[in-house]
Amino acid sequence: MHQRLLRLTGAATAVYGVAVTLRPALLARPSGLTAPDGSVPAPVAACLRPLALRDAACGLAMALAPNDAALRTATAVRIASDLGDAALLATALPARRHRVMAVAVSVGWGALSAAGLLARPRDRGLSTREVS
Repeated sequence: MHQRLLRLTGAATAVYGVAVTLRPALLARPSGLTAPDGSVPAPVAACLRPLALRDAACGLAMALAPNDAALRTATAVRIASDLGDAALLATALPARRHRVMAVAVSVGWGALSAAGLLARPRDRGLSTREVS
């Protein structure tokens, strides 16, 4: 497990989640969910904010996990959320280009988290060759 990568991914996720909670247009625009005038309809904002809060909570859990077990659990929740987002958004968004982009972003973040989770820890000690 690569703790630093997972904690940085968590922190970035938390910041993004808070930003979207405050400004749903950050997610609505690239998802094609804005009105013709570019505004975010109230029902769309009401649906995006809980997703953003979920991301903020998952991200904080990753960034602040007190031990490896908690970090693994928080990361597993993050990956499951990303894969769930990809599966749902693949059919729910209005235009094909928005669906493709949303799936790519969701799977990309999930893959980044999975890579951090599956990474082998680095040996910070000296190898036997370096000692001799």
